Amino acid sequence: QVQVVESGGGLVETGGSLRLSCAASGRIPRLNAMGWYRQAPGKERDLVAKINLTGSPTYADSVKGRFTISRNKAWNTVYLQMNNLESEDTGVYYCKADVGFGVRTGEYWGKGTQVTVSS
Repeated sequence: QVQVVESGGGLVETGGSLRLSCAASGRIPRLNAMGWYRQAPGKERDLVAKINLTGSPTYADSVKGRFTISRNKAWNTVYLQMNNLESEDTGVYYCKADVGFGVRTGEYWGKGTQVTVSS
């Protein structure tokens, strides 16, 4: 079993900042990547940022220069620093862990944390 737990969402004004955290725990032979995804009301869940086991980050174009994804040394927690927030950043932010089990891989999602940016 793999557990993924997000924290750090909330209500913030336009231009403000928030920091999200996501911790993965349980049976994790190899953590290939962790990422943040956003789902706005009535829209699909889209990638915001992800980071792989080598530390290489990937960002959606809409957040480049404003958001930064990072990880801890133990490589079981990732953070999303969100600066200069816009109303379009509102949504539920989900964390996903990509876990390797030998030749198999599994995707594990957290329950999400709400981010609301008020204008």
